[in-house]
Amino acid sequence: MTVPASAPSPPERLRPRPKGEALAVLKLLAHLGADHAEVVLTSREVGERIGVSQQAADRYLLGLEKRGLLTRSLAQRRQRLALSPAGLELLRAEYHSYRRIFEGPAKLSFSGVVTSGLGEGRYYLSQPGYVVQFSERLGYSPFPGTLNVRLTDRALRKVGLVGEWTGIRIDGFHASGRTFGGATCFRARMNGHPCHLIRPDRSHYKDVVEFVASDCLREALSLQDGSAVEVDIEES
Repeated sequence: MTVPASAPSPPERLRPRPKGEALAVLKLLAHLGADHAEVVLTSREVGERIGVSQQAADRYLLGLEKRGLLTRSLAQRRQRLALSPAGLELLRAEYHSYRRIFEGPAKLSFSGVVTSGLGEGRYYLSQPGYVVQFSERLGYSPFPGTLNVRLTDRALRKVGLVGEWTGIRIDGFHASGRTFGGATCFRARMNGHPCHLIRPDRSHYKDVVEFVASDCLREALSLQDGSAVEVDIEES
């Protein structure tokens, strides 16, 4: 029997692609507790657990270390391994991707109080580079100005979760010799009124979030500084 020269050789075993193997290392370490303390493993042990050779496991560990996703220090023949905050963020993003597949878009609710901002919203939202994108991507031209809502630490932690969500992207641009940064928007309802939470890539605020709408939210909802609001936001 003659085997055609083009016939592929049978694989030794089914293995994940390199990116999957790197994620497998991070997941293995997280399962072993490296998200809160160092774990001690050899490269061979890592390789055996994810189904690759010792040499391949060592390459993945080195690569993850260079990317700042884990830390490692040698301890005789073994090494102490721990996940970095960036490594945990990567796993969190992977989790969110699967969660959306099986559970659908994420939603959350929080409360806050209206507060005055720095007065820059009107200027930025009047820039043609933003106006065109908002009209195309949000379906309306926002009222020129953002409504600022101050949050408690607990609400801030909840809102921080949207960093892993899929939102409506507003791209940065250059105009009049200066750079205008990008932002991400999320569908929202404030006291039942439709609007969007807008998260600029760069912000002066630490405990304040901003909202845009087709109308003036202060007037539409009869709000003033200190007014309490209830907000529901949804992943796009």
